[in-house]
Amino acid sequence: QVQLVESGGGLVQPGGSLRLSCSASGTIIATDVMGWYRQAPGEQRELVASITRGGRPNYADSVKGRFTISRDNAKNTVYLQMNNLKPEDTAVYYCNASILAWSDGWRWYWGQGKQVTVSS
Repeated sequence: QVQLVESGGGLVQPGGSLRLSCSASGTIIATDVMGWYRQAPGEQRELVASITRGGRPNYADSVKGRFTISRDNAKNTVYLQMNNLKPEDTAVYYCNASILAWSDGWRWYWGQGKQVTVSS
């Protein structure tokens, strides 16, 4: 059984910063790509950023230069540092990871989601 547990998020004023963390736990053999998606009310879920096991990042154009994704392979954890936040960044943010587990082989897992609200 693999779980992704997210932390961080909350309410911040425009221009502020927040950090999200996501840790994978369970019978994990290996991890591959890890990343963050977000979904605003009435919108489709979209990719925010992803990172390979080797550390190569990929960002949505809307967050380039403001968000930084990183990971700690030893801890099976991925982070999202969000700076210069804008009201349009308001959404529920979901962790996503490709994980090889003893019971399920390779598959994608999702976290439960964390609310990020940017408002004055």
